[in-house]
Parts: sequence; C-alpha cells; structure tokens
Amino acid sequence: MTTLRVVLGDQLSATLSSLRDLAPGDVVLLAEVMDECTYVPHHKQKIALVLSAMRHFAHRLTARGITVDYVRLDAATNSQSLRGEVLRAATQHAASRIVVTEPGEFRVLQDINTWHLAAGCEVEIRWDDRFLCSIRQFRDWAADRKTLRMEFFYREMRRGHDLLMDEDAPCGGKWNYDAENRRRLPPGQKLPQRPLFPPDAITREVMALVAVRFPDNFGTLEGFSWPVDAASAEAALQDFLTHRLADFGDWQDAMTADAPFMFHSLISTSLNLGLLDPLEICQRAEEAYRSGAAPLNAVEGFIRQILGWREFIRGVYWLRMPDYARLNALGASRALPAFYWTAKTRMRCMAQAIGQTRDHAYAHHIQRLMVTGNFALLAGLDPAAVDEWYLAVYADAYEWVEMPNVRGMALFADGGVVGSKPYAASGAYINKMSDYCAGCAYDVKDSAGANACPFNALYWDFIARHEERFAGNTRMAMPLATMRKMAPAKLAGLRTRAASLLHALEQGETI
Repeated sequence: MTTLRVVLGDQLSATLSSLRDLAPGDVVLLAEVMDECTYVPHHKQKIALVLSAMRHFAHRLTARGITVDYVRLDAATNSQSLRGEVLRAATQHAASRIVVTEPGEFRVLQDINTWHLAAGCEVEIRWDDRFLCSIRQFRDWAADRKTLRMEFFYREMRRGHDLLMDEDAPCGGKWNYDAENRRRLPPGQKLPQRPLFPPDAITREVMALVAVRFPDNFGTLEGFSWPVDAASAEAALQDFLTHRLADFGDWQDAMTADAPFMFHSLISTSLNLGLLDPLEICQRAEEAYRSGAAPLNAVEGFIRQILGWREFIRGVYWLRMPDYARLNALGASRALPAFYWTAKTRMRCMAQAIGQTRDHAYAHHIQRLMVTGNFALLAGLDPAAVDEWYLAVYADAYEWVEMPNVRGMALFADGGVVGSKPYAASGAYINKMSDYCAGCAYDVKDSAGANACPFNALYWDFIARHEERFAGNTRMAMPLATMRKMAPAKLAGLRTRAASLLHALEQGETI
C-alpha cells in the first residue's frame, strides 16, 4: 500500500506534518509547475528562490533514503499544474491514499479538495502545525468578537507560548514597545552588511532556467543571495541575532536612501518557505534579551512581527476567504501606474522603494506600508491590481500573508477588519522617517504648488473625499477636524492639485 506524500513549494520543513509517519514504500512528490510560476508575474528572484529551495529539499530527503518523485521544470518539459502531477504520480505509483499538509493559499485548497474524486483514493489534509495558531484556534478566538485587533491576539499568544513573560506579567511591564521603535536614522550611522549566500551549482542551474523561461518577468537575477536550504537559513538567522537585533528596535521603521536592508532580519523568505521554525526564532530572540545581548524594545518588536502579526494575518485570511479577496470598501478603481514596474518617477521615496524591490525582490515593512502602499491608498488604486503587484514583486510573498497586509493594512479595502483606521500619511511622515525628501525633485514643505510633494495634496484629497465614511471613526477625528478648519480656498487648492496628479496618472504620465 503506497502513500503519496505531496509537499508544496512553501512547505520545505523536515518536520512537516505530512512527512511524519513515512513508511517503506511511500513516495514524496515535489513538482515544479508552470501554473505556480505564472499565476502572477513573479519576480525572477522569487521563482529562482522557490525552485532552488525545492531542489535542495528534495536532495535532503533523498539523502535520508526517502523515495522522491521530483518533477523539474526545464527547457524541454512544460508541466502545467500541481493537480496534473498529483494525478500522474498517484497512478504511476498506484497510491492507495494521498497525504498533504494544508496549503497556505485558498485557491490551492479548493483544488486539493477535489483530488479524491479525480484520483479515486483517500486524500488526507493535515494541520500545518508549523504555525503557532491553528486555523481552528483563530476561529475560536475570533468567534465572539465584534472587532479583530492584533494587539489582543498577540497578548494571548505571548501567554500561551510563554514568551517575554515574567510569570503572569509581560517583561518590562508593557506588552508593546512600538512607541520606542520609531527613531529616524541619524546621519553617519554605520549600517551592518547583509549576509551573503552566493548561488551554488543547484541555484545557478535554476537561475539559468529562469533567465530562459521567464525573461520578461519583473526584476533582475543579479545579486541573488537568498538562503535556499535549512543550513543557510540558520546562518541568516544567527547573523541577525548576533549583528543586527540589538539595533533593530530603534530603527525598524526608518528608511534611508540606497540602504535597503539596514538592521532588518531578512529571514521572511526562509520562514515563509518553511526553512525556519517560528517558535524557535522567537525563543532565540528572547534568549538574546534575557542574556543582555539585545534590549527589550528590539526583541519585543521582532517577536511581535512573528508571534503576533504573522499569525494574526494568517488567521484573518482563512477566517474571511474567499470573500476577503473581493473587498473594496473605499471603492478604489484607478489603474496601477506604470512606475510601479519601472521605478521611473520623480518621487524619490517611490523610486527608492520600487527600485530596490526590482533589484532585490525586497523592501521592509514601512516601505511597503507607508510608501508604495500609502501612495496606492491615497491615489485610490484598484485593490486587485495592487494585490497582484505585491504578490508578484516580493520574494517572501504568498497570498495568505500578502492579501490581508495589502487589502487590510495598506489599502483599508476591508473596511477595518485588520486595522482600526486607514494608514494614510502626507509627505511629512516620509520626511520624518527617512532622508528621501532631501534629494527629491518635489518640495515636501509645499502642498498645492506645481512642485509640491504629491503625497501632500493626495492626502487631503483622500480625507476630503472619504469625509462622510470616516466621520464615525474616532481615530480619524484629528485629520477630519484639521481639514474642516482649513480655509475653503486652501482646501480647494489642495484638491485641484490632487485632481491634476490623478489625471496625470490616468493619462499614463510620469509624476
């Protein structure tokens, strides 16, 4: 009796639930297929990362004596779908059952739910216990709540996993040190080097394949240096804990020109592929605090991103799908401007964030939220188009983590499911948290002139056009009050400037 164990491309964990009770004769299937490479126009580095990591994982399984049916995508073959390869393998190996760990994306689960009919055998879908909160646990937590707020979920996760706790109280007496993590990077601050993982023979082979099969996809393969196996992922984590965690807290929201990585961990690609364990990451960060190697604001902020935000976002995704993918509470419909793909814009902050995304398939959370996301929110860009862009361009992007962050946090398209207010900001915020404005073609101090920072007029136009909708939101009371105190002529000038900018976008002009 042969069991076919299907491992998806983001499930590259030795402890994966579907691999736990392997028996002699079982076969593990990993398949590189065109559907997964093309359902959005992924960054070249994202495709190379996933395929290389899959091949490394398959080698690791084979070295343990496990039978692996590995389907390679190369110049001579054109495997189209995961479903097709599962049915082919089930027939070829005369599988009596199929075992798979629950997928991260709703569309894949829909497909898996039909495999038993097509394959004519039992399909067992196991809980993905690499996450610290199961989908069922999150549903139970959310069941009787009128609103879902990450902060309260995070506190329960801290208690449940005994992280940064002194008996029943949070370390330091506070749950959240976010207010201490918003410093602007001072001039001359020395930044650490990014750990480099030069491509080995497997990765170089994959990169050559991507160059041939996906020549027109966004981004470049030059400088590819992501961890592709458990050993390099561990090295990346240790490098962060040793060299950057201590300073991560103070400057985790800061931005500076031509320095994309700063003090950030750069482990999200490895974590989302399954090469690192989230609980172990949090425990080792806590050890750094307990030993005095890193301050509490840095460690708490880092753990909150993993134990709190990552788990919360996944819970929201599975709680609200498939309807969540259609939410557009603000009625945004404007097309995505071409500069999101070209980085050709006079706005230096946007050019920096998009340019480094093109070069590295990476930008940190504030660049994603308060630069590219903020512009999309203020300009009323279509959530579906923005969703697809974020999913396509980042090496760590999978729909379960991308969609709630984009539709919920960045665009407020979910009407407040994820965030209690829209994260809208004028150029003043970007100027406060970065040095981008100093070298920009626009004047961040000007709002309505021909050379005024676009974020300024777009911000007030956004507040004005959604005034009625935001009237009942207490967290929007201050900007609404400020707008209502403006002289009518000033507000009219701001809205005229915004209309000119939005018209330019619609005409495909560069701003």
